[in-house]
Amino acid sequence: MNVRLDKTKLMRYAFLLAAAILWGFSFVVQAVDEIAPFTFTATRSLIGGIVLIPVFLIMDAIRKKGRNLPTLSLEERKKSRRALLLGGVICGVVITIATNLQQFGLSMNLEAGKAGFITAMYIVLVPVIGLFLGKRSHFVVWISVALAVAGLYLICVKDSFMINTGDVCLIFCALAFAVHITVVDHFGNRVDGVKLSCLQFLVCALISGVLALIFERDNFSITTLLSYYKSFLYMGICSCGIAYTFQIVGQKGTNPTAASLIMSLEASFSLIFGMIVLGEKLSVREWIGIALMVVAIVLTETKELFTKLPSPTSNEPPEEHS
Repeated sequence: MNVRLDKTKLMRYAFLLAAAILWGFSFVVQAVDEIAPFTFTATRSLIGGIVLIPVFLIMDAIRKKGRNLPTLSLEERKKSRRALLLGGVICGVVITIATNLQQFGLSMNLEAGKAGFITAMYIVLVPVIGLFLGKRSHFVVWISVALAVAGLYLICVKDSFMINTGDVCLIFCALAFAVHITVVDHFGNRVDGVKLSCLQFLVCALISGVLALIFERDNFSITTLLSYYKSFLYMGICSCGIAYTFQIVGQKGTNPTAASLIMSLEASFSLIFGMIVLGEKLSVREWIGIALMVVAIVLTETKELFTKLPSPTSNEPPEEHS
């Protein structure tokens, strides 16, 4: 059997892996306690959206100069703009819900590891949502999800697992992230990924900013915000602007469940960066958890990355993989 490595899929997975790395490092630099949730989300999202504006303008200018922009009719341009606007608003609303629920959950939950575990449960919810949308996942994918969940549990949960109010927020946060992955899968294949990412963060910044003005006006302090400028620059530019754009670009044409498994590696990378930057030590339990997650990714992606090629004497078309 001849095997061909799909370089396009490899590139997409590389984008998703890069996003997981950037999100993993964000746990090391993220400021939570002294910044109110809506204010935190509005600030990082505004930075992320603003940073992406010159990016897509430059990209459009390069395409125009190289004459790589598709020639569209007036009606096609209107349809494309409507799709971008609709996608940006929907993705923006969903990411607003997900991010703010995460911030509220983290602010009420002193067990960061357990919080990370609950949030990453979107890897289970994505294929479940897919079932409701008529998308079936191969049994190998479900085995991979089970291995990833076991790995996340070993990585994140250290003490007794009791549900509190913060955990409820994080459960709904995981559901919102699963929905976000699903809507990105829908719109990311139809519009420019960088523009979609930019618009979703501007929408998120607007909604979160209004909520901050309503509910957090008394707790707002420009001095406190400025004191965390390094964290916000990283969270805005890298975690939002770059990582979520990588997610949208990487998810284009990628199975949403496979994408969610790769992105869930952020929990493993947060441990590794904690070890490198903060001098933390990983236990045998945590290393086993990381190993299980890597096995889960490899198990899924080996199926996704390789496609059969027909033998030289065969006239049969290549096998399709679901």
